[in-house]
Amino acid sequence: MTPRTLYRRIALAEVVTWALLLLGMVLKYVTRTTELGVKVFGLAHGVVFIAFCLVTVLLWVNQRWTVREGLLGLLSAVPPFLTAWWERRLERRGRLEGGWRLGRDGEQPTSPAERIVATLLARPLMAVAVGVVAVLALTGVALVVGPPVSTQG
Repeated sequence: MTPRTLYRRIALAEVVTWALLLLGMVLKYVTRTTELGVKVFGLAHGVVFIAFCLVTVLLWVNQRWTVREGLLGLLSAVPPFLTAWWERRLERRGRLEGGWRLGRDGEQPTSPAERIVATLLARPLMAVAVGVVAVLALTGVALVVGPPVSTQG
């Protein structure tokens, strides 16, 4: 899977889970029929949000994005549906071109972040396992911390 394909898929998944969460919020707060949508879709969105952020950091390093591009990529996950726009913008600017620069037979890593990415790309199954564990661990932290508390009211 190329960096472009990975980023496109995770950006789309983030958009879909945002839409489902918003639907759940309508059911909870507008129609007052059920909270189940927020619980289920909120968790799904949280997991995909974390995965999107991790993939953004991975591509930030591999694609040599600027600090501005990396931070905007992370911030694009916050407002609903912005990840799809951000992915298309990167695509139009050629920032998702090519394969895995730091992959097997790729460039030599020159920084600690590049060494981590190169190690993961050299072992794809390990990379997937590390990604899954990272997403689960960060989701667990988010569940312990809990949702933002409203100061209104």
